[in-house]
Amino acid sequence: MRAAAVVVVVVGALVAGCTDSDVGPTRRPSTGGSDVIVVGVSGAFAENQIVAEMYAQVLEHAGYTVERLLELRSRESSQNALEAGVIDVKPEYLSSLLLFLDPNAEASADAADVARQTAGLLRSEGVTLLTPSAAQDTNQFVANAETAQRFDLTTMSSLAAVAGQLTFGGPPECPQRPFCLPGLHEVYGVLFDDFTPLDAGGPLTVDALKADEVQIGLLFSTDPSIGQNGFVPLVDDRHLQNAENITPLIRSEKLNVEVRALLDAVSARLSTEKVTELVGNVVIDGQDVATVANGFLTANGLL
Repeated sequence: MRAAAVVVVVVGALVAGCTDSDVGPTRRPSTGGSDVIVVGVSGAFAENQIVAEMYAQVLEHAGYTVERLLELRSRESSQNALEAGVIDVKPEYLSSLLLFLDPNAEASADAADVARQTAGLLRSEGVTLLTPSAAQDTNQFVANAETAQRFDLTTMSSLAAVAGQLTFGGPPECPQRPFCLPGLHEVYGVLFDDFTPLDAGGPLTVDALKADEVQIGLLFSTDPSIGQNGFVPLVDDRHLQNAENITPLIRSEKLNVEVRALLDAVSARLSTEKVTELVGNVVIDGQDVATVANGFLTANGLL
């Protein structure tokens, strides 16, 4: 165990209002030198922040100085930040990351193959992909209850014939993402009447679905608000979504045997069911992200 003092600085507001081009080496928040490990996320949603907080806490417990940058609003921002050294560690999702790095890559449901491809693309950027967890969180297209009943929607295929009458809500970057609007058109022939940019699986999308401002929304498969609000998950019957195992990324210069073991130990204990439960603790029960992460780590002998 390292003897370095633990200094935790919450610096999420640093990037508020910044564009991707604003995130560069000169914006590094650290004041602690090369021993500081900065943990970040791709998008400020509960699941991502819970897992990032787990990474931060196990590193702190081992004696590392940790800072948090938990308000990066997109994968574009967080990946630029990682490659530029603004952050050092973040949780990611395998296939979404692979196709972000190379839109022509061959994503699939094979997590090991997706991880191999992704690791190769990251290596030249000085980034290492660690062991994927068993926990998966895929994009989940849902209909609000009224729409599902009106059009008898149960699958993504059933959506194609009526999508032209409906408004879809999801992340602002959805029109550029292969698992979102482009994939829906290519795989299912889905074209919506309108698209409303909202958030990445967050409260704006949930509220818009409840108010019928959008009839179809993009949430995450581990989101407990789906069941809580009676939304109908549409079965991905043509398999648009691929392996999305939650996986740590780290700048290679920050990686050592101990850090690898600490982060991989978190991954080894994550499951889809457990992540869904933890997200529910935050978004439904109102518990604090750090408290939920700490409870999981303590219960699993990681602190």
